[in-house]
Amino acid sequence: MMDFMSKFQTIKKLPLVCWLIFGFVSIFSQSGLSADKPNILMIAIDDLNDWVGYLGGHPQSKTPHIDSLAKEGVGFTNAHCQSPLCNPSRTSLLLSKRPSSTGVYGLAPFYTNVEKLKNDTPIPQYFKQNGYRVLSTGKIFHGGWPPKGVRPDIADEWGPNASVGARPEKKSIVTPGGNHPLMDWGTFPHKDEDKGDWKVASWAVEKLKEDIDEPFFLSVGFFLPHVPCYATQKWFDLHPDEDLVMPPVLVGDRDDTPRFSWYTHWKLPEPRLRYMIEAHQWRRLVRSYLASVSFVDSQVGRVLRALKESGKMDETIIVLWSDHGYHIGEKGITGKNTLWRESTRVPLIFAGKGIEPQRNCNQAVELLDIYPTLVDLCSLPRKEGLEGHSLVPQIKDPSTRRPWPAITTHNHDNHSIRSEKYRFIQYADGSEEFYDCEIDPREWTNQINNPKYQVHIEEHRLWLPEINLKPAPGSAARILIYEDGVATWENKTIPKNAPVPGI
Repeated sequence: MMDFMSKFQTIKKLPLVCWLIFGFVSIFSQSGLSADKPNILMIAIDDLNDWVGYLGGHPQSKTPHIDSLAKEGVGFTNAHCQSPLCNPSRTSLLLSKRPSSTGVYGLAPFYTNVEKLKNDTPIPQYFKQNGYRVLSTGKIFHGGWPPKGVRPDIADEWGPNASVGARPEKKSIVTPGGNHPLMDWGTFPHKDEDKGDWKVASWAVEKLKEDIDEPFFLSVGFFLPHVPCYATQKWFDLHPDEDLVMPPVLVGDRDDTPRFSWYTHWKLPEPRLRYMIEAHQWRRLVRSYLASVSFVDSQVGRVLRALKESGKMDETIIVLWSDHGYHIGEKGITGKNTLWRESTRVPLIFAGKGIEPQRNCNQAVELLDIYPTLVDLCSLPRKEGLEGHSLVPQIKDPSTRRPWPAITTHNHDNHSIRSEKYRFIQYADGSEEFYDCEIDPREWTNQINNPKYQVHIEEHRLWLPEINLKPAPGSAARILIYEDGVATWENKTIPKNAPVPGI
């Protein structure tokens, strides 16, 4: 039988006519589990890693509503973002284009400020063009609300912006890296109703109570567990400090990784693990993150309950996703901005109309697959120019083999290729990593020089993106440039012998 990765090579080399035939057949043989248009409820969560019950990322995570949704449909257990940073991840997801194809790598620019992208059609707008009433609240795009540069008519109605909501008068800790105002966590006297995510959920709940004649596309974007991780005391009580299980961390984990791996997160406000331990904040952050995840799960529950009570549940497809993961000590850091599991692995769930329950899919899939999948499920005209691939075959039968890996990119020419069993990473300077995720799920042992894996390494190299744009004009915030052997972080050259900050 042909090796799974060998199939990757065959698929990638198919001529254009085969792709056109494949797409044409996909529309008619794989699309639309129903002839009429279902409603869409899209739930986005910011910075949620795999600390979700159905993913098993942390043994003490309490996410009953997300887990229940996964049981009601298909939970993807090997889903990965296309960028480990908010703006490029959401740009990729909403346009179904890779960061390496858009040049959007940092927190700026917004896609409408990129000449080649400004007229692209994001998911909600495409559904509006095809007869849907589009409602959006919270963080779906990146930035203000409506996002700067996004025409208000992309949605028929805009709800509250995602925000921290209630916060203490001053930060509870002083962190290195400029003591960034978002770098805080813990609890203080406030109510769940004071939080931004509560208000986002409340708006969605009210909209679900309304009578809407045409099919609707409702996007609901939650802020937490993005820092600052503030939650009310009752969510902390779900995770008692004396019983807390800390993330597994291997001393010396970075000893077999290239120096260039540090460049992708050279100087950031997110504290390194060393500081977290010395300042006695690591345990506090773990508890705060778990509490914040439990709170946002409760808000997901409020929206899902409103959908059921509205009587629209049977006519609605639900998709839930997170824009990227988050390190909480693993690999010596907190935050995202890496090409490892903690940054790339995310929850992705499809449930609702026409989707059979109680199934998980272990195939490697990507967030930019959401766009073509929703188009297929709703029997809309095929959207040209999308780089993702419909997940309808896996939704219909989770055991269906998928020939494409999941590719994550952070700044130009830094890529992770995640297949069903392996992860390959190549950095802009040519340095590499390779992990056998089946026997080493925490990615602790770099096997790049192990002869046993050389065939697999070569097969994964074939999937490196052929287009690798430099950052788009106006790019800023967490931008890494590598040219002529010189690495530049935020417009400052990184000396080759400079000590790694915070280590």
